[in-house]
Amino acid sequence: MFEFLLDHLPEPQLAALLGLLTGAVFGFSAQRSAFCLRAATVEFARGALGPKVAVWLLTFSTALIWVQGAQLLGLFRAEEARMMAVAGSWSGAVIGGLMFGAGMVLARGCSGRLLVLAATGNLRSVISGLIFAVVAQMALHGWLAPARQWLAGLWVTPGGRNVDLLAALALPQETGLALGLACAALALGLARQNRIGAARLIFASGVGFAVALGWVLTFTLSQQAFDPVSVTSATFSGPSANMLMFFLTENPVLDFDIGLVPGVFLGALISAALKGELAFQGFDGESQMRRSMAGAVLMGFGAMLAGGCAIGAGVTGGSIFVATAWLALLCMWIGAAITDALVDQAGQRAPA
Repeated sequence: MFEFLLDHLPEPQLAALLGLLTGAVFGFSAQRSAFCLRAATVEFARGALGPKVAVWLLTFSTALIWVQGAQLLGLFRAEEARMMAVAGSWSGAVIGGLMFGAGMVLARGCSGRLLVLAATGNLRSVISGLIFAVVAQMALHGWLAPARQWLAGLWVTPGGRNVDLLAALALPQETGLALGLACAALALGLARQNRIGAARLIFASGVGFAVALGWVLTFTLSQQAFDPVSVTSATFSGPSANMLMFFLTENPVLDFDIGLVPGVFLGALISAALKGELAFQGFDGESQMRRSMAGAVLMGFGAMLAGGCAIGAGVTGGSIFVATAWLALLCMWIGAAITDALVDQAGQRAPA
């Protein structure tokens, strides 16, 4: 199939179409399942293993199962992934993960969730998403880049590459698949306990499948394309920044990332339209606007420092056992729990 497509489409256009397809599957599934790391972390921090935790865990486990299964079948090699082939930052994962976790609580959604909500007419998410993209671009190539580089350089992985957790722990490759199956069993148990419907579970699994789809499609293209192709999948920090520059530069370049963001928006838009859930929503007040904007800033810088957002590090990087991605995910949970305790829960306890 790829040979036929490469005969009829330039490689950059084909990569963008693959990103569009991956994003559409992700956006449609995320809108239907209400997948959200922020919601799961807050629920967990408040002592509950409810439906939001179950949905997140099922998405994560599905990504693990599909990606690790694809590796065992020879359809994908994690060592060629862009995320694994470059040096990682332990300090960036910790500091950036904490910042991102705090930011997604303040903004009431991670970057991926904001994009999905924006497609349904949520103007708060539109503004927050734009701020996230601008700050991410500033952290990547702009005024904030020196600060990001300094913080990331405090403690980096050795050898110019990231660390494969399974290899570092001398575990067989099948361990990843086994862990995915165990997490899926736990997720389904929580889903049954919380009486989550089959449709929501299927779409939660669809989000994880989209991550695996992106890995396999870009890997397959990299094996057949003449020019080098980056092996990547769903993430929203770099692609959001790149999408912003795509519209601001004179000679924009097409690639997988450029197709991913509009694909997610389109998939979520179609899902919301079919369910009759398109509706304009704005900020409830000035305080919520300030809070959301501050959260978007923290997420934009934190994601670029951590090497990925809640999806990019938390699911996509986690699915191939990138060590710094797992550390960043842990710190996102910690940062979100602390912020929820200090801001939201403390505010609820304060006397009127």
